Amino acid sequence: MSFDGITIAALRSELARNLTGARITKIIQPEKDALILTMKAASGQKRLLISANGGLPLIYLTKNNRPAPAQAPGFCMLLRKHMGGGRIVSVTQPGLERILRFEIEHLDEMGDLCRKVLTVELMGKHSNIIFLDDQDQIIDSIKHISLQTSSVREVLPGRSYFIPNTEGKSDPFTVTGEEFKEHVFKKPVNLGKALYTSLTGISPVIADELCHRAGLDSSMSTASFGEMDQIHLYSIFRMLMEDVQQEQFTPVLVTDGAGKPVEYAALDLTMYHDLNRQNFESVSTLLEDFYAMKDRVSRIRQRSADLRHIVSVATDRVSRKLDLQEKQLKDTEKRDKYRIWGELLNTYGYSSPPGAKSITVTNYYDGTQMEIPLDPTMTAQENAARYFDRYAKQKRTAQALDEQTRQTREDLEQLLSIRTFLDMTLEEEDLVQVRDELAQAGYIKRRSSEKKAKVVSRPYHYLSRDGCDIYVGKNNYQNDELTFKFASAKDWWFHAKKMPGSHVILHCGGAMPSDGAFEDAARLAAYYSAGRDAEKVEIDYVQRREVKKPAGAKPGFVVYYTNYSMVIDTDISSLKQV
Repeated sequence: MSFDGITIAALRSELARNLTGARITKIIQPEKDALILTMKAASGQKRLLISANGGLPLIYLTKNNRPAPAQAPGFCMLLRKHMGGGRIVSVTQPGLERILRFEIEHLDEMGDLCRKVLTVELMGKHSNIIFLDDQDQIIDSIKHISLQTSSVREVLPGRSYFIPNTEGKSDPFTVTGEEFKEHVFKKPVNLGKALYTSLTGISPVIADELCHRAGLDSSMSTASFGEMDQIHLYSIFRMLMEDVQQEQFTPVLVTDGAGKPVEYAALDLTMYHDLNRQNFESVSTLLEDFYAMKDRVSRIRQRSADLRHIVSVATDRVSRKLDLQEKQLKDTEKRDKYRIWGELLNTYGYSSPPGAKSITVTNYYDGTQMEIPLDPTMTAQENAARYFDRYAKQKRTAQALDEQTRQTREDLEQLLSIRTFLDMTLEEEDLVQVRDELAQAGYIKRRSSEKKAKVVSRPYHYLSRDGCDIYVGKNNYQNDELTFKFASAKDWWFHAKKMPGSHVILHCGGAMPSDGAFEDAARLAAYYSAGRDAEKVEIDYVQRREVKKPAGAKPGFVVYYTNYSMVIDTDISSLKQV
């Protein structure tokens, strides 16, 4: 998920089509390392976002604007002076470098026509926006880089601009077959890494895609491939480069079954054949959607961070409590031994001499010989009474621990289910019911002044491949509502076996679902469970009328005494979400 040279090439093509001849009408610097240029083009107003943020460098056309600061920074004022009212003459990319050059024609103070160049370098933490004159001398940059910061190149006013050395990488457009084999297959690394470290503008994603198209394993060492493999890979590489040179781009966004963004590229990523692949008409639209989705997921993670911490701490505490209770319960399992010793002492104790430390008698329950320890200061009857007391105490302890352990185990199951649902949360409103459940269980406090938020979150709704409705709970409250208020007795109920997860309801209007519908519902139950990262998950399914909720049970907890089972994968990419 990075701006590689091919993505930049696709952007250059799009920007050249849309911005060549456009006149710059507005320049703002909404952040210290970002610009927004508003331009009037033949096809209407265009707005270009440029960000040199080291963690997230970006450039794309957008319809969204951002507020300008009350006082424009110096770099923004400089650009307004030299570029305001100017016309974009060309948009170019040196080779397949992660660099775009905007040549701008404008009138100087004397009214003479002159040209400047705005260079955008999208190189991760080394990203920058550099303003040059027509001789490639640096006028200014949004980030100043001195020799104390970088020994490779100074980026300061008055210095000559040059592109940093690409560490001996080959130009993908001109590399020959022999050079390709020499540079790629001589490196003692895996094939994917050899590709992206040998060729300019090739990212790890495109390297893996190349290997996939060639039918080669990118994780294998370059030494594993013979002459024919090398020739075949170069042939596939040349075909891909021809698409780039001919501007045959197919921007694609890859998402998982829950809609979370996985990857994007300017060329089709056939290696993600098992995930959702959505094509876009332009790279700008793709990038804006992708980073909006990433931002949404990141924002949800931040908003739920406090809940995750509370659940994590509580889970650790309850787990330790359960371990201690189970250990104590195990210690009481031998309590019947003390009862038997007491009974045997009452029967045979008369034969024990005074002051004896033990007595060996016949156990009339199984006929074996049994040695019973004695307190020499007590009589046999007193020793028997002591053992009966110990038996009664451990019996009372076991009874109490049985109930305590059951409650603690339910607490732990509830916390694990909440943690699973937090991992699946995509929208802020989905957190409301999770927070309410934690408050009801006593893990967080709801302030007396805090109003209970209105619940707007609803279960997921999918369609099976043959048109049946499938509903998926997003949390324990929704699980209960789906199963016991929404579903009818003849609907089918699905859940991952012995692990936290969503209740899934398959509704086919009273008709018997097809095998495909059963499998689709089972896949959803597998995906929306703690086992979503596993290749296969075992799913229990049964008609809803067989599912019961014990009195006083925690949210989402149910029992069923008869069921069918199937083992299925977690791939829901073929299912349509309504």
